[in-house]
Amino acid sequence: MIAPTGPEAGAETPAPGQERAGRRRVTPFTAAAAAVAVVLALLATYPILRVIAGLFFVDGSFTFAPVKDVFDVPDLAQLVLNTLIAVVVSGVIALVIGTTLAWLNERTDARITGITDAMPMIPFLLPPIAGAVGWVLLLSSNAGLLNASIRWLLGGVGVDLAEGPFDIFSWPGLIFVYTLYQVPYVFMLVTGGLRNMDSSLDEQSRISGASRWRTLLRITLPAIRPSIGGAILLMCWQGFSLYSVPVIVGAGAGIDVLSVRIVDLLSFTYPAETATAVGLSFIVLAFVGVMWYLQSRLLRSGRHATVGGKGQRFARQALGKWRWPARLLILLYGVLAVVAPVVGLLLVSFNGYWTPDINWSGLSLESINESVFGDSQTLNAVQNSLWIAAAGATIGMVAAALIALLVIRSRHRVVRVLDGAIKLPSVFSHLVIAVGFILAFGGPPFYLGGTTLILLLAYISIYLPQGSVAADAAASQVGSELGEASQISGAGGGRTFRKVYLPLMVPGLVAGWAFLFARMVGDLTATAVLAGTSNMVVGFRILQIFENGSYAELASLAIVLTVITTVVVGLSLAFSRWQGRWQGGRRTRRTR
Repeated sequence: MIAPTGPEAGAETPAPGQERAGRRRVTPFTAAAAAVAVVLALLATYPILRVIAGLFFVDGSFTFAPVKDVFDVPDLAQLVLNTLIAVVVSGVIALVIGTTLAWLNERTDARITGITDAMPMIPFLLPPIAGAVGWVLLLSSNAGLLNASIRWLLGGVGVDLAEGPFDIFSWPGLIFVYTLYQVPYVFMLVTGGLRNMDSSLDEQSRISGASRWRTLLRITLPAIRPSIGGAILLMCWQGFSLYSVPVIVGAGAGIDVLSVRIVDLLSFTYPAETATAVGLSFIVLAFVGVMWYLQSRLLRSGRHATVGGKGQRFARQALGKWRWPARLLILLYGVLAVVAPVVGLLLVSFNGYWTPDINWSGLSLESINESVFGDSQTLNAVQNSLWIAAAGATIGMVAAALIALLVIRSRHRVVRVLDGAIKLPSVFSHLVIAVGFILAFGGPPFYLGGTTLILLLAYISIYLPQGSVAADAAASQVGSELGEASQISGAGGGRTFRKVYLPLMVPGLVAGWAFLFARMVGDLTATAVLAGTSNMVVGFRILQIFENGSYAELASLAIVLTVITTVVVGLSLAFSRWQGRWQGGRRTRRTR
């Protein structure tokens, strides 16, 4: 609310910075932040509304044609069944593995500080498309490098195999790769739940005579039910929208899923069957909506769970002789999710072609140089991906910081609604949002189809909710008295933001920036729908190379993408830690 500018009878003018809560004057900075929030809220909601409207309105006329087109898909039942099998089975396995790894790392003495904490999270640095390609190179039935090594070892003991023993192009292979890239989401959320839970609950259960496993099932897991529910929902979002794994592994196995079919209808069918794609997207939306509803019911039913507050303490259980096997289990996941596929990619890219008979003396960087830096299309795709990801992450985190401060400083309901609208894409499949961007901005009046701008806007809309979580956390750690002191001294809202809030929020914002950059530069789901030859990026170029069957070139590009992601994220997180320690040192010196 705007404060009166003139004196009023019987009224006392409040001093700057002393306005009552809820009656702060609207400053240019607040107005600018609110304008940014409105624009981003529209960017987040408009494409989603277009998908919903597109199910019943075609060319401005009400029709049930998209619904009819969906039911006319001849293999619709098999398509939905395949998708459910891949998502549900891999999700259940990932839930068990991720929860086990989190429990071992947080509640037992199996933890190795700095190694087991990071190992289950490292797969975030390896784009799923790179991991999928790596496992194809390792476990293809005939030419897979790992299969060839296993056959060689078995031949030494008299067991001769013509192919196999594993085949990545199968249901087990597809579910295996799905699972590898679902585990980090479970580990991340369950770890947070365990850290917030008072371990004295476990101790009391053990003292009363319950076994370790009974304590885990009856005390620990029910107490972290909200975290488990969040992990299930997050895996559902990722699983239904995941495109890179099923298009690489599932296509070879003859297993078609919803995400691949939707992309095929939009990007690889001429003319594009947009109505059918919208209808199939609505099926994805319905499944995610059901999971969101079930998660909300789970959260309501789990409010009795006891979580530690003040006086919280952690006591790790001694595993004894099982300590090192538990550590090896955590490390094994890291090997399967990252090390093994990267080794496969490196060997094929250094060798120059895909063969189980590696020419060890001829390994070189020549193939990578020719495939990536010597190919104008590939180099252009890498450059486009880098600037789009850097710009998107920067715009996203600056906007997220402005909105986080606006939410904290304002109690107005409209601000809360805008914040919720900006976070809305987090509950929708990335594939659905990409389809919405085609409908909303691909044609008139914007005509952004085939441009890098539509990719930039889509990436910001899709990944801003994750960035806003980091910005909210960073803003909440900055005391309001610092901003009030700045304003009392005469600084405006913009100067207070630049000189006070932003420097203190930098560590959290940089960490959020690194996550956004990694997700944007390696995105394939939205890219498969929105990119083309006129707005070439790495994801689309990988699909082109995959269609041409050049696996050495594919491996080279995947390796370059992984190295770029790892270096940028590593430097960003190192800077974030340094900045945090530097700010802490400054505050310590000032208090002396």
